[in-house]
Amino acid sequence: MNIGIRLHDTAPGTLKERLAFAKAQGFSCAHTALSKVLDDFSMTDAPEKLTAGYAEAFRQEFETVGMECAVLGCYLNLADPNPERRAITQEIYKAHLRFAAMAGARVVGTETYANLESGFCDPAQSEEAFRLFLDSLQPVVRCAEETGALLAVEPVWYHIVSTPERAARMLEEIPSANLRIILDAVNLLSPRTAGDAEDIIRRAISLLGDRIEILHMKDYVITGEEMNACACGLGSMQYEQLLAFAASRDLPMTLENTVPENAEPARIYLEEIAGKL
Repeated sequence: MNIGIRLHDTAPGTLKERLAFAKAQGFSCAHTALSKVLDDFSMTDAPEKLTAGYAEAFRQEFETVGMECAVLGCYLNLADPNPERRAITQEIYKAHLRFAAMAGARVVGTETYANLESGFCDPAQSEEAFRLFLDSLQPVVRCAEETGALLAVEPVWYHIVSTPERAARMLEEIPSANLRIILDAVNLLSPRTAGDAEDIIRRAISLLGDRIEILHMKDYVITGEEMNACACGLGSMQYEQLLAFAASRDLPMTLENTVPENAEPARIYLEEIAGKL
């Protein structure tokens, strides 16, 4: 199994130190959000900072410890209603895609956000929000095609791409092999739908299976009307279906919502479940 961790969830340090810590805890891949891992990296500086030279140094850091960069995070709002800000965001995404292709990152990962500023009363259902996102996404996907990189969208229940069905529609309307999916099953669940988790996961795999490139793995606890994410093994999530799917496709998985003290137990917890399948 190829299980990884978000590098900003490891013990603090340089990129080299964080990778060494993750490797020592038994992880084989990593999710890297540069602005959260490096103190001197600002997303607005990405087009200037993500050079070929830095990509080579980045690649070497991963190769030295024998790990894969499964996700290069670029979680900015492509559906920002302000056109000037949206254009800047698109350039930041393009810089990450060029960098990912040079540095050997498997995908550039993103979410689609809730467009509260634009006045959409229900952004997860708004056709207007969805169309704005697709229009903004098109040139970014073209850049992915030109560079050979992959852009992977992560559906979240209260975001614009909110359900397996809406994610499938996105893939149908932008039929590019360079547009993929990150499946975070917990992010598809709300406090009201958590009881249907197995069915929601089944639908996601059925509709999106061959376009899913990465799994994000975490757990959840519901208290009253609130749903809080936590490390795997500390909540109510059932993983058998996800782990069987990951094994069938040999997909990388990166843990979320861990701290250094529980990250390794969370990995072992998943491996023990997988070993019984």
